[in-house]
Amino acid sequence: QVQLVESGGGLVQTGGSLRLSCAASVMHLSSGATGWFRQPPGKEREFVAAIRWNNIIDYADSVKGRFTISRDGAKNAMYLQMNSLKPEDTAVYLCAATRPGGRWPLRVSSDYDYWGQGTQVTVSS
Repeated sequence: QVQLVESGGGLVQTGGSLRLSCAASVMHLSSGATGWFRQPPGKEREFVAAIRWNNIIDYADSVKGRFTISRDGAKNAMYLQMNSLKPEDTAVYLCAATRPGGRWPLRVSSDYDYWGQGTQVTVSS
């Protein structure tokens, strides 16, 4: 069983930056894909970004150019650098991981096998 733990959330002003981290308990990050989703208050969970084991990357249009996803296989970790934050980025951010495999892209929650508990990001106007 893979355990994922997010960290790095917090309160930031519009235009500010945050860096989220996702630590995994096992080495699946090196052979599958991992992604970030977010769930704004009262809304459905939505795709943010994903990175495959060979560093192929996909972003939602709403974050393209502002957010950067990266991974460190040696540390079993994934990151989301968020710049130029907007109030509409306010949400619980969750990291997710797949079992080893070749599917791509992975923009739907059901594509992922493991989930973290989430970390709150609040952007004040």
